[in-house]
Amino acid sequence: MTFTEEQEALRAAVRALLSRESAPWAPLCEQIGVAGLGVPERFGGLGTGLREAQIVAEELGRVLSPVPFLGSAIVTTQAILASGEDEACARLLPLLVKGTIGALAWCGQEGGWPTEDVPLRATSDDRVTGHAHYVLDGDRAEILLVIAKSPGRLGLYEVDVTSTGVRRTSKVGLDQTRRLATVEFDGAQARQLGESDFSVALRRVRNGACAVLAAEQAGAAARALEITVEHTKQRHQFGRPIGGFQALKHRMANLHILVETARSAAYAAPDSERAATVAKVHCSEALEQVAAEMIQLHGGVGITWDHPAHRYLKRAHGSSQLFGRPHEHLARLRELPVALDTTSE
Repeated sequence: MTFTEEQEALRAAVRALLSRESAPWAPLCEQIGVAGLGVPERFGGLGTGLREAQIVAEELGRVLSPVPFLGSAIVTTQAILASGEDEACARLLPLLVKGTIGALAWCGQEGGWPTEDVPLRATSDDRVTGHAHYVLDGDRAEILLVIAKSPGRLGLYEVDVTSTGVRRTSKVGLDQTRRLATVEFDGAQARQLGESDFSVALRRVRNGACAVLAAEQAGAAARALEITVEHTKQRHQFGRPIGGFQALKHRMANLHILVETARSAAYAAPDSERAATVAKVHCSEALEQVAAEMIQLHGGVGITWDHPAHRYLKRAHGSSQLFGRPHEHLARLRELPVALDTTSE
């Protein structure tokens, strides 16, 4: 993997800001413009590609930052762009670029993030009904979009968060660094964005989300391994650092391979739907394995509340469920004809 000077400068700027800011979302948007990376310049963004978003996500993953980058700057922004409606883009995207939080309500309680049989329904007069689960930053979003099925097609809808037909509940999950919510719609008045069926566009949105999530997972895995290696240099048994024992060297070498292949898979993910699917599976499994080894190699301290190891393990298990579980993506990969691969940009 090679990165341009501008991309390396972006990485350095994000890492430096995260190291000094306890509440980094506003500075990330105002000083670096992370929320506008994928937004065209005519809508107030920077007009970069998906790789720049992945670089930011990788750095956020390293520190398990709870900022709404994935749900707002990636999923919501890409959904608005995919609608193809210039009026909605001109109205909503400049707000998101400035740091306003957006959310996309999409899947049901079983997860899966489907692109066809979604649990929400829209009537002919654009009223949305149903329950959406695992909505990223849905409890604090000021812009709320919904994927709902209307007679004959799938649609993208904008719902007023202050509507009496909307009830949002914060959901405390295993990973407390990831804000999720359940949103109930009871005939909430909505406005459809775009006129065409949204099912094909939704696949592109999911591909992009998987690509950015994979980079985040790779960053978390890399940092978890760094912390573990440093621990094995400091912890002594039998008068020497445990990192010098051959068995542990082999284990950490294997983890290093996992981390590097995860990064490679993540940055290849924007190339096609197949590549995004592979990245989601491999990066999920890589982070879970690195985080589990992190716990084991730290010994007793690894299971204490004060040590960060448990947070990486929780992020690993939580992120593996987002946008579809690994086995679901594997099944989709087997059914995905090569000729139907579509780019996620």
